[in-house]
Amino acid sequence: MTTAAQGPQPNPLLIFEAFNSYQRAFALRAAIELEIFTHLASGATTPRELALRAHASERGIRILCDFLTVAGFLTKHGDTYALTRDTAAFLDRRSPMYIGDAAFFLVHPRTVEQFSRLTDAVRKGGTAVGLGNMDPEAHVWVDFAKWMGPMSAMAAPALAQIVDVPGQPMKVLDIAAGPGAYGIEIAKVNPRAEVYGQDWQNVLELSVEHARKAGVGDRYHTIAGSAFEADLGTGYDLVLLPNILHHFDPPTNVVLLKRVRAALKAGGRVATMEFVPNDDRVSPPQAAAFAMTMLGSTEAGDAYTLREYDRMFREAGFGESRAQTLGPQTLIVTNY
Repeated sequence: MTTAAQGPQPNPLLIFEAFNSYQRAFALRAAIELEIFTHLASGATTPRELALRAHASERGIRILCDFLTVAGFLTKHGDTYALTRDTAAFLDRRSPMYIGDAAFFLVHPRTVEQFSRLTDAVRKGGTAVGLGNMDPEAHVWVDFAKWMGPMSAMAAPALAQIVDVPGQPMKVLDIAAGPGAYGIEIAKVNPRAEVYGQDWQNVLELSVEHARKAGVGDRYHTIAGSAFEADLGTGYDLVLLPNILHHFDPPTNVVLLKRVRAALKAGGRVATMEFVPNDDRVSPPQAAAFAMTMLGSTEAGDAYTLREYDRMFREAGFGESRAQTLGPQTLIVTNY
């Protein structure tokens, strides 16, 4: 007969993996900085060949690549390394799906500092490093637009297909536009769409450049300043809220949503992209874990459930919200 005392012994492996997880993040960033994945894709497969191309020590390259193999980012056969399907798609700089530069935002010294003080943030209930990422005109948002743009662009085509009204003129407001991916994609699929990107002036310089490169610069307009203070204009058919509401507490979001409602024409819609956990707040894992990102980097942000978003929108005077999963995030379309 088996008793609880005779069952499986406690295993500390998960705990030690967590203690050492910072090494995984920094190893991946180092490999991106050294362009290891791009060099592998171009035919350098041994530590010696990679060291020559990366201008690094052979010993350092061997240890780094072995670690990346253990972590699942590379495969190894004899003395040669190879990319996995995922790293070939997303970390070879020549790939159209390359997202490696996100490391320079997600593993930035500023971000590391915020989470090195997480105990203080838990005690306080918000970031322990100044205003976190919420300083006006903070350069962090230029970094975000520059380095996280490709990740934003991944969901943009799907969103554009869902919210576009083919053949119809559309006036679109993109709040906290960042790299501009969502508004630009709508302008690409609808030649009668006029897009107004709102963000800090230093960020808008990048979104304007992206619009020009996408061939829609003549239909991309800018509104510089705070979304809570700038003149947003009126008569919009669609307002985009891409990953902004999670930065604030619900009362602050209601204030912003009331401004959004005032900017919409009757019958207009709001398209919100967010990490949305289930009501249990522990699933799905990526959306649920995003709340920790907000605790470390903002004063009052959170990962809100669909029920909470619906409550905020209704308090601001909106009608029904409909949700649709787009990869790890959720698209919420709300009617006015």
